[in-house]
Amino acid sequence: MFVTQCVRRCAVLMPDKPALVYGNRTTTFGELADRVARCAGGLLQRGLGTGERVAILSLNSDRVLELMYGSVWASGVPHNVNIRWALPEQAYAIDDSGATMLAVDRNFLDRLPALRAQCPSVKQVIYLGEGAAPEGMIPYEALVAEGQPVADHCSDPDAMAFLNYTGGTTGLSKGVMLTHAGLMAAVPIILTERFVVPGEKTAFMLPLFHIGGVLQPLASLLVGNTTVLIPAFVPLDAIKLIAEQRIEQLFLVPAMIQLMVDHPEFDQYDLSCVKHIGYGGSPISEALVGRIRAKLPQAHLKQIYGQTEGLPATILPDADHNQGNGRLRSAGRPSPGVEIRIVDGNGNDVAATEIGEIAIRGPHLMAGYWNKPEQTDKALKGGWLHTGDAGYLDRDGYLYVVDRVKDMVVTGGENVYSAEVENALAKHPAVAQCAVIAIPDAKWGELVHAVIALAPGAMVTGEELQSHCRELIANYKLPRSFEFMDSLPLTPVGKVNKVALREPHWQGRERRVG
Repeated sequence: MFVTQCVRRCAVLMPDKPALVYGNRTTTFGELADRVARCAGGLLQRGLGTGERVAILSLNSDRVLELMYGSVWASGVPHNVNIRWALPEQAYAIDDSGATMLAVDRNFLDRLPALRAQCPSVKQVIYLGEGAAPEGMIPYEALVAEGQPVADHCSDPDAMAFLNYTGGTTGLSKGVMLTHAGLMAAVPIILTERFVVPGEKTAFMLPLFHIGGVLQPLASLLVGNTTVLIPAFVPLDAIKLIAEQRIEQLFLVPAMIQLMVDHPEFDQYDLSCVKHIGYGGSPISEALVGRIRAKLPQAHLKQIYGQTEGLPATILPDADHNQGNGRLRSAGRPSPGVEIRIVDGNGNDVAATEIGEIAIRGPHLMAGYWNKPEQTDKALKGGWLHTGDAGYLDRDGYLYVVDRVKDMVVTGGENVYSAEVENALAKHPAVAQCAVIAIPDAKWGELVHAVIALAPGAMVTGEELQSHCRELIANYKLPRSFEFMDSLPLTPVGKVNKVALREPHWQGRERRVG
């Protein structure tokens, strides 16, 4: 089975139903199939070869989705470039992918000269924006209008369908090779767990370079859901769109949910239409769940855990979001068809409830990292994806993600998992955001260092926070130093950017461990 089935299936079953809504444009399933086939024809006429990459640097739009599936239809490989990266990072990924075509919208035209200079593999540039295309670029609408519709060229289920780059929080970003077979194995899991619910109108607000930008539209279109897109997430714009379009299903990261429910104008709009809110990328706090329950009591919450290399791994259903049952701290239980192990540094299983590295196995895993065979072998050793996340399984099969393995603080020979300290800090009412990192220390090797963003109007000292934590965690786990910021830096997928927080403390050192 191929990912293009999400275009072909509903073009037959429901050709007149809206598939995509973007601003004032609505595209039916029948129109979508025709435009994708024409887009593929246009790409082939301009020389796109089998397996060649098409880099896309653009805010979300219906045209981006069409180009994604048109590239796959033509047996090419779309590569959605992280729009939040700096120019050097974007140039690195495009050059690393060896893309022969690059598509941009008007928001990134100023970067185009530098990208072309630094990415010699790029031979042609497609303009995704509105209006006339700049000189030397192919207008997307002309590509579709002039393209002769072609039959679906997909022929190998094990071929790469998408190339998605990791967030780069632990080093240079790596290209994750996602196959047709792997993605189509993930879709039934998502549907079975009702992470995408057939028949519900869906809004997609994450950037399309996110792994969710592959899986959610794929699953939604496959079952005939109408997908509404916005260029980028702006809290009030999102609230208005949900109310106006009567959106029933959302997929967000917790920070996005918080920005909406805490917006001063939230209560002015009728969001009673929302039935399901899926989220991932980071845990959710009990306090935020409480506010969601109060403001959107009809909405069911679901957490998905995994990573670009293997999503989904676990699902935490709505029932486990009830406060006081202890499940909210977990990432849920393994999804159907997914196996999870907790292993030590030698790849051996640890005892039940002990902390180790989370390893995942299932038919949905990546094929490997693009042009990185050694890192592929290490990540997929023995057929298991070694996630780099530390965690444990309780006796009921719930997975608890404790930390990134590399985020562990080793102080005086004792291992301190930062998430445990962060959970303690977060219980203080003055703390809005927090992150715990390791900083170098001549005596102890590393010290536990806390970076804090305070709630509006709150005041607290490091000593007070230390006393607060002393009631919750062992003494050796207490933060020994504190840093206060207005807000914590985030990665493009909404996680706290600990690389940026660590950098000032480890600058000039060859190693990032003590």
